[in-house]
Amino acid sequence: MEATVSTTKKQSNFVPMAIVATLFFILGFATWLNGSLMPYLKQILDLTPLQASLILFSFYIAVTFTAVPSAIIIKKIGYKNGMALGMAVMMLAGFLYVPAAKTQVFALFLFAQLVMGIGQTLLQTAVNPYVVRIGPEESAAARVSVMGILNKSAGVLAPMVFTALILSNFTGLVGKDLSQEEIDQMANSLIFPYIGMAMFIGVLALAVKFSPLPELIDDDTQAHEKGMVKAALARPNLALGVLALFVYVAVEVIAGDTIGTFALALGVEKYSVMTSYTMVCMVLGYALGILLIPRVLSQQMALTISAILGCVLTLAIVLGDAQSTMIANALLVPFGGVALPDPLLLIAVLGFANAIVWPAVWPLALSGLGKLTSVGSGLLIMGIAGGAFGPLFWGLASGSDGGAQGQQSAYLVMLPCYLFILFYAIKGHKMTSWK
Repeated sequence: MEATVSTTKKQSNFVPMAIVATLFFILGFATWLNGSLMPYLKQILDLTPLQASLILFSFYIAVTFTAVPSAIIIKKIGYKNGMALGMAVMMLAGFLYVPAAKTQVFALFLFAQLVMGIGQTLLQTAVNPYVVRIGPEESAAARVSVMGILNKSAGVLAPMVFTALILSNFTGLVGKDLSQEEIDQMANSLIFPYIGMAMFIGVLALAVKFSPLPELIDDDTQAHEKGMVKAALARPNLALGVLALFVYVAVEVIAGDTIGTFALALGVEKYSVMTSYTMVCMVLGYALGILLIPRVLSQQMALTISAILGCVLTLAIVLGDAQSTMIANALLVPFGGVALPDPLLLIAVLGFANAIVWPAVWPLALSGLGKLTSVGSGLLIMGIAGGAFGPLFWGLASGSDGGAQGQQSAYLVMLPCYLFILFYAIKGHKMTSWK
């Protein structure tokens, strides 16, 4: 009888996890397109590094003011409807890129990015609790790692698709002053891919809406009433976990989305595929995490190692020779014949250091929250706002001339972020009181 119950439970969990896995892939694809879009728009619109960073800022800043409202909306309409609504907003955002590309008005691109970020926040808030609560708490990190592999695998694919559909038609233009005709052609090439993505997301939203996805039931029916957020933040492991995720997403987005802009400054022709390098390293990190946690390494130890590796790589990036390809040629077979200068390779390897942070912090931060779990999840999602400020600080530190040397030195802004993650891994997650 016990075996029958166990088998039934596994079967009942399979369909929800398959649906959630698909959504994580979609989230990854839409998110990591930014790594290609950012340098592409920088080239078309002749942006400075600071202006280019606003492309990421407008996408991730949506989390700051929509995370808690998203949790409230999901509380009212349910998790499944929340997922469908989030994808509907993402579909709308996809269509907004059409007038942005037609007019080449930077503000319209930023608005489209903002709407896409709002949709992503709503979807993230709905889908992440499923992964944590669909099975035992002790194996939550493994499930999050599996979803992370799908998310980052989409991050590998998205820049390749972008490059194949869009950039492949405009070779030989890096470092060249573009004519208005060339600018128009490059901008218009964005239209049909984004229309196709919007239509696909819309169909998927309908599929989720009418799917057999079971509804999660919160133990606390008053989770979002006044005082519950304050009660959740009174738990140091959660409050510090939110900050840890904030600085983590900052460095994750810097590593994944600025690498293309840096490559453009170095004259790399296929700059739009650079994000794929970082995502490959992240997928390898997730896979290693699944193999080693908790069999060989605890979540805490894996987080500690990741933070230390991040510190070391950050210093190596800043001090490295931007023209050298010695390490790159020795360690990595380039995509499409692209030879990576060593700092670019080290930025990509940051993906390996970053991979375990998200799946390790979530269960550590939510541990012991009980009825406050749903509020805690909403607050942790707010940590994604770090993706808005990390690239912004990188853009500010890069200087106004937008040169490769300034951009390389700007990666030093990651060092304090990794140091805080190290603090959380060693002490912060263990704290039970602010006293």
